[in-house]
Amino acid sequence: MQKTAKFRLGEVVKHRHYDFRGVIFDVDPEFSHTDEWYESIPEQIRPRKDQPFYHLFAESNDQQYIAYVSEQNLVQDISGTPIKHPDIEKHFLVGEQGQYLTRPDMAH
Repeated sequence: MQKTAKFRLGEVVKHRHYDFRGVIFDVDPEFSHTDEWYESIPEQIRPRKDQPFYHLFAESNDQQYIAYVSEQNLVQDISGTPIKHPDIEKHFLVGEQGQYLTRPDMAH
C-alpha cells in the first residue's frame, strides 16, 4: 500500500464526510493511535490502518480542536478562508497569500 503522504504540513484540508476543516501539523505514515480510538469508529466507515494519518488543527462551527484523520477521508480545502485555531501561530508563520509555513524552529 501507498505510504507516501498526499498532503503536506501546513496544507488546509477538509473532511470528506464531516463538516470540519483544518491545517495539517503532523503526519503518521500509517495509523498510530490507540486501538480504543480506532474501534470507536463505526465499522462501516472505519478507515484502513495502512495509509497516512494526519494531525490537524481543526475547526467546525466556531469550535477548535485537534483531529486525527485518515488520508482517504481528506480533500484539499480551496476556500482560502483562514483557520482560527489558537495553536497555529506556535507551529506556523502565515505567508503573504495566507499559506501556512512551518516555523524554522518547528521543522523536523
